[in-house]
Amino acid sequence: MKKLILIVLGFSALSTALPAHETLNVKLDEGLRYQYAKDSNRQIQLADVQATSGDTYDPASFDPDVTNVYHLFTRTNPTISQPIMYKNSNLLLQSSFNSNRRTIILFHGSMGSPTSNFVRAVVPALLSVEDLNVIAIDWTIGANSLNYRLVNWNTVKSGQAVARFIEWLNQERGSTLEQFHLIGHGVGGHQAGIVGRNLNGQISYITGLNPSLIGWVNNVDRLSPNDAVYTEVLHTNFIHGYLGDLAQVDFYFNGAISMPGCESNECDHEMSYLYFAESITSGGFTGRECLNYYAALLRMCDFHPGRLMMGGLIPKTGNAGVYFLETNADPPYSQG
Repeated sequence: MKKLILIVLGFSALSTALPAHETLNVKLDEGLRYQYAKDSNRQIQLADVQATSGDTYDPASFDPDVTNVYHLFTRTNPTISQPIMYKNSNLLLQSSFNSNRRTIILFHGSMGSPTSNFVRAVVPALLSVEDLNVIAIDWTIGANSLNYRLVNWNTVKSGQAVARFIEWLNQERGSTLEQFHLIGHGVGGHQAGIVGRNLNGQISYITGLNPSLIGWVNNVDRLSPNDAVYTEVLHTNFIHGYLGDLAQVDFYFNGAISMPGCESNECDHEMSYLYFAESITSGGFTGRECLNYYAALLRMCDFHPGRLMMGGLIPKTGNAGVYFLETNADPPYSQG
């Protein structure tokens, strides 16, 4: 049996030779086959981002129905999680899950974990404003690889498993899809969309925080507008994140090139969840409507009258379009 680990959150402000591969079989995206990425120890390694004819994956090595752990945080246990597992009714009954509350599910990204800075920033922000069930998914067995094509494949498998988990949870406790809000960072943003799609788009709200680029440009499983009743994406960096619009509403911060106060693409990528966390606790972040995402990248949105608030817990159902925002280098990041 998989050992269950309690997640304790200490909340705070936040190879040189090419590996040998077989003949190229599937090309996921245009561009260089090998790109540098940081591993779990934050060391730079060379990552292969394309599939090969010998890239046969053993499904038994990642079975998210068995290995995914769902760490529940509530106002009763805001810093020490209560682990839940699919079809384990005893763990669920012993937890503080309350079907009368809304439920937020957090999806960490590649090389992430349920103790990542994303989770540490967002969980306390959520619980500070509303009595919620907040579930941080641990799918690290599928996410912790420098093989991007493998992580992307596991993203899909995990998303399908999370959809089954939500169906089981609702059957056990009487909650409904309308009570769920899915929030994902990096590849976790696409995983949130996969979950919503497998639940027929009936989840009320999906937020993608700078969803990943590599392997997703031509990927039919990427986050899409109809994966939930309302979908929203925050774009903060187009090196780590998807450049084009993905959701019903897409917010582009500072042209999605470089965030004030950041000196690296990784920092830009992480700012997406810090902006979102601030939107929960203090509002702000009013976006200016743009003709399209090209205009947002070029910061040419001054002549459009539309305005829309970014983020928060309330879905802005019925809205659509692309919006541009500027931020401060230090908290509060919102300029109003």
